[in-house]
Amino acid sequence: MDMALGLSSEQTDKILQFQDLTGIEDMTICRDVLTRHNWDLEGAVLDQLNIRDGHPSVFASSETHAPTVVNELMFQHVFFSPPSDGYWFSIRGLIQFGYNLVAPLFMLAYRMIFGDDRRSITDPVADVIKFIRSYEENYGSQHPVFYQGSYHQALNDAKHELRFLVVYLHSDVHQDNINFCRQVLSDENVTQYINTHMLFWGCDVNSSEGYRVSQSLRENAYPFLAVLAMRDSRMTVVGRMEGPMSSQVLLQRLQTIVADNEGCLVAARNDRMERSLNQTLRAQQDQAYEDSLQADREKERLRRLEKERREEEERQRRESEHQEQLEREEIKRQKIELASKVPTEPSADHPESVHVVIKLPTGQRLERRFLQSHPLEALYLFVFCHPESPDRFEIATNFPKRVLPCENNTQETLADVGLRRGEVLFVYDLEA
Repeated sequence: MDMALGLSSEQTDKILQFQDLTGIEDMTICRDVLTRHNWDLEGAVLDQLNIRDGHPSVFASSETHAPTVVNELMFQHVFFSPPSDGYWFSIRGLIQFGYNLVAPLFMLAYRMIFGDDRRSITDPVADVIKFIRSYEENYGSQHPVFYQGSYHQALNDAKHELRFLVVYLHSDVHQDNINFCRQVLSDENVTQYINTHMLFWGCDVNSSEGYRVSQSLRENAYPFLAVLAMRDSRMTVVGRMEGPMSSQVLLQRLQTIVADNEGCLVAARNDRMERSLNQTLRAQQDQAYEDSLQADREKERLRRLEKERREEEERQRRESEHQEQLEREEIKRQKIELASKVPTEPSADHPESVHVVIKLPTGQRLERRFLQSHPLEALYLFVFCHPESPDRFEIATNFPKRVLPCENNTQETLADVGLRRGEVLFVYDLEA
C-alpha cells in the first residue's frame, strides 16, 4: 500500500489508525482526509466524528449560503495556450479534431431531443466523489488532494479559511485534458505546491455539478483551471488558465497569481484577526463588567444578610429582655405573695428556738429565729422573699459544707437536718 499510494510508513500507520477509529474502509478517502488535515490524526478524527454527529465540518460547509463569486476579467490573470505543437498536422490530431467536432454536435442534438440531464438537480457531493474515483481509476492517485464536497462547500471553506481555491473542470473528450491529468497534475512539484497553498476542487463537466460550475465560470478551452480568492470581502476569480501547459508553466502561473493576490488574503486575515481581537476584548470587558455587577450583587446580598442578622439578633435580644422582665416581675410578685407564708418568728426564750445567721452573696447578714419543728421550706421562703436575695439559689452549711434541701420541702424540719441551736448558713447564687 505504501508504494501504491506514495506514502511513508508513518503516514500508512496514521491511515490505519484513522481507519480503525472512523470505520472508513476506503484507504484513498482516509489518505485524502488526513492530507487535508496536514496528517494531524486527532484533528482529522474529531472532524470526522463531528460530521457523523451532524455538526458542520470545516471541510464541508453548508451549501445554502454560498458566497457570491465575482467573475470579471479586470481582476483576473488570463492565460490561454494554443493546442499542443504539431497537434493539427498529425493523423492523431486530425482524428481527435474530427471527434471533438462531431461529438459535441451529437451530444447537443441528443440533449435537444431527450433533454439535458446535466441541468437537473442531483447530489453535488455524489457527482464530485464519483469524479474523484473515476479520475484515480484512469490516472492514478498521484495528484493534488481533491476537495470532497460540492463547489459551494469549497467556496465557503476557502472564504472561511482565507485560502486560494483552484477549480479544475474535466472533460475526457479533449486529448489535451487527458495528457494534462497524466503528466501535469501528477507532477510532484505541482501536487506539493497546490496542497500547501490552496484548496483543489474538480469535477467532470458532463455531471450536473460540473456543468453548473462550467456555466458559472464560462470556460472556453481545456484543460481549464480557475483560481478564486477573497478580494474586497467577495470570492473573486483572480486567474484562469485554458489550454494545454506543462507542469513548469502551471507552477509559474500559479505562483504569479498567488504573488499578486496574497496581499488581499493577508489584509483579510489581518482584518479578521483585528475583529477577533476586538470581539475578544469586548467579550473580556463585558465579562469584567458582569463580574463587577456580580461582585456588587454579592456585596449587596451580604449586606442584606448582615442587616437581617443584626435585626434578628436585636429582635431576639428584645424578646429575651422582655422575657427576663416578665420573669423578674413574676418573681417580684411571688416574693410579695409568698412573704405571708413565712412563719412568725418565735421568742428567744422558746425552748425549740433556733437562731440562724444567713450570709447573702452580697455580704449582707440576715438573722432570724425559727422553731426546730419548722419545715425547711420556711427557711427557703424567708431568704427568697428578702429584697437582696438572688432569684435562684441554694442554702448550705459552712463546715462541713452541706446543701440543705430547702425549696418546696414541707416534710423535713430544721431538727431533721441538725439545725437545733445557733447556726450560720450561706446562700449561693445559682445564676452567678
